[in-house]
Amino acid sequence: MDWVDLRSDTVTRPTRAMREAMLAAEVGDDVYGEDPTVNALQERVAGELGFEAALFVPSGTQSNLLALLSHCERGDEYLVGADAHTYKFEGGGAAVLGSIQPQPIPHAADGTLPLEALAAAVKPVDPHFARTRLLALENTWHGRVLPLDYLRAAHDFARERGLALHLDGARLYNAAVASGVSARAIARHFDSVSLCLSKGLGAPVGSVLAGSAPLIEKARRWRKVAGGGWRQAGILAAAGLYALDHHVERLAEDHARAARLAEGLGAIPGVALLGRHTNMVFVDVPAARLRELDAHLREARIRISIGYLPTLRLVTHLDVDDAGIERTIAAFRRFFGAPAANDASAAGSGR
Repeated sequence: MDWVDLRSDTVTRPTRAMREAMLAAEVGDDVYGEDPTVNALQERVAGELGFEAALFVPSGTQSNLLALLSHCERGDEYLVGADAHTYKFEGGGAAVLGSIQPQPIPHAADGTLPLEALAAAVKPVDPHFARTRLLALENTWHGRVLPLDYLRAAHDFARERGLALHLDGARLYNAAVASGVSARAIARHFDSVSLCLSKGLGAPVGSVLAGSAPLIEKARRWRKVAGGGWRQAGILAAAGLYALDHHVERLAEDHARAARLAEGLGAIPGVALLGRHTNMVFVDVPAARLRELDAHLREARIRISIGYLPTLRLVTHLDVDDAGIERTIAAFRRFFGAPAANDASAAGSGR
């Protein structure tokens, strides 16, 4: 029996067809700009998102870091969500490596950063303060899709104050599919966008930073400084191209499976459903039973991320099918002593 791994959509493995595309990739030395498959991927992403240029990099963390380093100088500041990935989960790279000060802003429940809070955080031009240069948003944020009208308002806000606008679009295509719009319709509001290929899109590694030609030229230098220059990377770029061709529309399947998982878990006494957003389900369970639940699920060959908090995040992706969702719901039912769905319906009908 295969494992059902709901820890993250980063655990996806390349499909057989993707591996074949990687095997057939034409390659060259990317540091010299001579890898044709890398160049094709960069041109594809730039064109699809509406930018002049793009840069293929090893990770989303590096992609965001390069954007921050390219938009800002030492002593500058960027506005960012207090629970945003670029601020909370990327090792403080902007501060450590770029001497760029983050100004964290509490998120609203829908993932937006309230414009009034942003306005209050912008520093006046004064030697006492770091220079506010950039606003960084995240879409999706904990699976939540930022509303398009908010993106327009954030764009206008940034322009009025002379700020650049960067998007951590690790799951940009999840947002686009859920919204029923193109990725370009979201990206058009930003000066740069970081797109992750190795999450829901299913490539084994890599992200792409898109922006203006001068910005990407700066980012290319910073990539080398950060040790991110690579050689025959076309083998990996081929996986990204395959993902863009074949794995975008199917993200809707992940969203549908997350909805089914939320429905099933929400019906179990002892499990408090907090919400379902795109391909992520959030539930609360009794904190005292976390270790026991983890062991129970592993016995059923199900992996979820369990830490010390009672809130759990379960993430669907292309390696989780309908049967895996039903196995997970059944395992939770057994753990919490809940009757199976057909048993409950039978009891309700008097049979």
